[in-house]
Amino acid sequence: MVKIYIDPGHGGTDPGAVGNSLYEKILTLKIALKIKEYLEEYEDVQIKMSRTGDQTRSLTYRTDDANAWGADVYVSPHINAGGGVGYEDFVYPGVGQTTLAIQDAIHNEVIKATGFNDRGQKQKNLHVLRESHMPAILTENGFIDNSGDAAKLKQDSFIDDVARGHVNGIVKAFNLRKKETSKPSKGYRHTVVKGDTLWSLSQKYGTTVNNLKKLNPGINVDALQIGSKLNITSGATYHTVKKGETVSELAKKYGSTIKQIKSWNDLDKNYTIYVGESLRVK
Repeated sequence: MVKIYIDPGHGGTDPGAVGNSLYEKILTLKIALKIKEYLEEYEDVQIKMSRTGDQTRSLTYRTDDANAWGADVYVSPHINAGGGVGYEDFVYPGVGQTTLAIQDAIHNEVIKATGFNDRGQKQKNLHVLRESHMPAILTENGFIDNSGDAAKLKQDSFIDDVARGHVNGIVKAFNLRKKETSKPSKGYRHTVVKGDTLWSLSQKYGTTVNNLKKLNPGINVDALQIGSKLNITSGATYHTVKKGETVSELAKKYGSTIKQIKSWNDLDKNYTIYVGESLRVK
């Protein structure tokens, strides 16, 4: 179990940086809540936040709370100010390799997800980095007083990208695995929109192209009609194949039979499966 403490900077009577009609305390909370939401997609994760609304929290409260909880990592999103542009992050000077590896992972993934100007990975003597008893990182996600960065931060989709970058870095650092999910119940139907393909829908709903064809006989697979209704699934459970897994192991794990999994997924006589493939297993 990985215990992740998320500390959105500032809040309450402390607005943080202000610029371009934006408040740091509001942006950091938006980012933190999205980080929490996306982390909940993964197995063996516990999440605690220093605040979930516009509360005032002292620096001592934040680190004491994380320490008492026994967090494995402390992540504090902030927004920068002072005339620069782009993204940078900080850890405490002289920290060990574990913290540096977490910084590497989060830094690289945020840059990749956002396209922010890369200001580098840095070290600084800050309270939340010094007084936390676990690896800790403070991230500075753009400059609130830079018109270009501010324009991005006003977009919900960009806040999502910032959060996803943090989560992707945490996932990489701690080798987290996504939860297995049951797909929509029997009779679920999807309304086709522009850009939908059988492949994109199979990825969205965790099924296969062959299953969609079987559920929708006569479908024009090359040009889905916008507005048409597609049957998606029949209450099945799907599994994304990982390296080394076999049909026999999956049958035991999910209480099915090898023959059932072969039939549901139209496998060949050798029961061939591929890493990353989504299989119906129940």
